[in-house]
Amino acid sequence: CFGCGAHGTAISFVMEHLGLGYVDAIEELARSVGLTVPHEHSAAGEAHQKIAPDLYERMQTATHYYREQLKLSQRAINYLKQRGLNGEIAAKFSIGYAPDAWQNLAAVFPDYADETLSETGLVVHNDEGKRYDRFRDRIMFPIINVRGQVIGFGGRVLDKGEPKYLNSPETPMFEKGRELYGLFQAQKNIRAEQKVLVVEGYMDVVALAQLGVEYAVATLGTATTPHHIQKLLRITEHIIFSFDGDKAGQKAAWRALENALPHLQDGKKISFLFLPVEHDPDSFIREFGKAEFEKRVTETMPLSAYLLREISADLDLRSAEGRNQLLQRAKPLLTAIIAPTTALLLRKQVAELAGVSQAELEGLYEIRPVARAARPAAGKASRTHISPQRIVLRCLIAQPGLAAQIKESWYGEGLEAEAIAALLPVLRDSDFEMSSAALIEYFQGSAYEKLFAGEQVGALEWGENFEVESYFLDALKKLQRNQEPQQRRDFENRLANKSVQEMSAVEREEYMRLLRPKHVS
Repeated sequence: CFGCGAHGTAISFVMEHLGLGYVDAIEELARSVGLTVPHEHSAAGEAHQKIAPDLYERMQTATHYYREQLKLSQRAINYLKQRGLNGEIAAKFSIGYAPDAWQNLAAVFPDYADETLSETGLVVHNDEGKRYDRFRDRIMFPIINVRGQVIGFGGRVLDKGEPKYLNSPETPMFEKGRELYGLFQAQKNIRAEQKVLVVEGYMDVVALAQLGVEYAVATLGTATTPHHIQKLLRITEHIIFSFDGDKAGQKAAWRALENALPHLQDGKKISFLFLPVEHDPDSFIREFGKAEFEKRVTETMPLSAYLLREISADLDLRSAEGRNQLLQRAKPLLTAIIAPTTALLLRKQVAELAGVSQAELEGLYEIRPVARAARPAAGKASRTHISPQRIVLRCLIAQPGLAAQIKESWYGEGLEAEAIAALLPVLRDSDFEMSSAALIEYFQGSAYEKLFAGEQVGALEWGENFEVESYFLDALKKLQRNQEPQQRRDFENRLANKSVQEMSAVEREEYMRLLRPKHVS
């Protein structure tokens, strides 16, 4: 587009427009023209093949049934009215009601014993083999993916009862850590506003939408995950987290910050909206109105300010001990950030608070300075002069499937390490099946586009008979040897107050591995 500068392919358009990953974008394009994407025999392929069209049909039938039951239950209608919801917003979100009986769905599914009803999570069975509906006497909130398909439900009790909210279980269609309630209804407004409000509950999303704030989504009974953050950053410039003002809400906000750090992007913004302790977004907007709520949205706290506030809380920064504690609290947070400008600015701020220079902070943390000298053009260095990290990156560009051999705990420093950290979750999402061309396509327009293109040229120079995997494994071993001292220090800091007896089995195994003497070859 010569007007706005947007560019790319059909695949990248669908990824950005619907907030999908690469593989899901391919699936959506194929579905739109009546084609089936062939899958190799792998875990990812089998997972896609399990999601048969009739599972979505089952969920749609159940949604229609619950909506009809809501119309017949004055008690359920009164509950929604008491919560301030009208019929229009209930219809927009397809809200329904599951009656208080054990086998309601048998009325719409004559084959109630069919296993697909269990596969969707609509029906469960006990140890005696008896089958019954999962959701009973609950207001039903359908969870809809970005394609408009119902993939799960959230059910809220009308009176007192536990659990207050009951979600569908993990199914071939539904994975809580990847989905957001209300995203389907809000995605158009999120793009128009270029911001998204992440809240805790279904009722928050619905109430905000009814009163004109139509860019809110909610996590599904789980903490904000990296998948949530990546999905939202594909479609908006600004993520705003707004959780309840109580301790649980504060904990959820900090967890969101921790999960966001590795996925921060220079030029995009993440901030936090803290409402009074006695309010959640639903109650606040009803008491004070849309204008006051929107005013609070414009006054959100940037992620950097929230981070600095929390790590310096209760510390006397006039004392050496307080500044020491500040540096210790900040270390795991600052080292998680790979966005260069954001990392640079936060390092400067923490260093200033601690009374040290940026260089001293980077030396203490044993991390490479963000502002580093320019590097030679990718692909021109000879084999003997390429760093192990660049070798790993080049090998991953040449054969993306090699990423399956890298542990999730892997980390590194420098430009190549940042690039590797960016591509690893993408490759994991595709079950390591993405091709080199697809990987390059995925990162078009990103900060790593030129680096990846350069490494692709370097990989082509190796020729067809080059032993990429052995070269990759050698470089990976070198990196692991270099990283083990830092891993040992990080592990010791993490478990500084634990004895060996207090460690978990996994921690003891890691402890013994790091203490094991290494043989020099």
